[in-house]
Amino acid sequence: MAERRPKTAAEVTSKTVAEPAAAPRLLSGGNPQIAKGHGDAPVQAYIAAMPGWKSEIGRRLDVIITGTVPGVSKAVKWNSPFYGVEGQGWFLGVHCFTKYVKVAFFRGALLDPPPPGASKQKDVRYLDIRENDEIDEAQLTDWVEQASRLPGERM
Repeated sequence: MAERRPKTAAEVTSKTVAEPAAAPRLLSGGNPQIAKGHGDAPVQAYIAAMPGWKSEIGRRLDVIITGTVPGVSKAVKWNSPFYGVEGQGWFLGVHCFTKYVKVAFFRGALLDPPPPGASKQKDVRYLDIRENDEIDEAQLTDWVEQASRLPGERM
């Protein structure tokens, strides 16, 4: 029977030390390119990869949404985080642009009051958040709560 020798430090290190993950590529406007996936992990990867001040906006949005809609469903699709209610579809999406973060309420025209940004799609309304904007968290929370009760988009 052959005697086994212990592995050398070099052998152990070469097999156990992982290379650091490459930072996600930023697409036009600084939108992170994150692989599509369902659950919190891809959404958190997107938020972490949002450039500069936008990452803090992403964290605040995520805290507001998850605090307002217990058990909210999350996914990254088309390089954007989506939030929804299981069985009802997606009610909100987030996307980075060069100078702002866009929050899309897919049934926003039905919210009272509707978010300020109009869309070419009749039901969609937007909230654009720029670097030095004050976020009205009470109004945002109210919109999220209202949007989560409406039928969502199936995407």
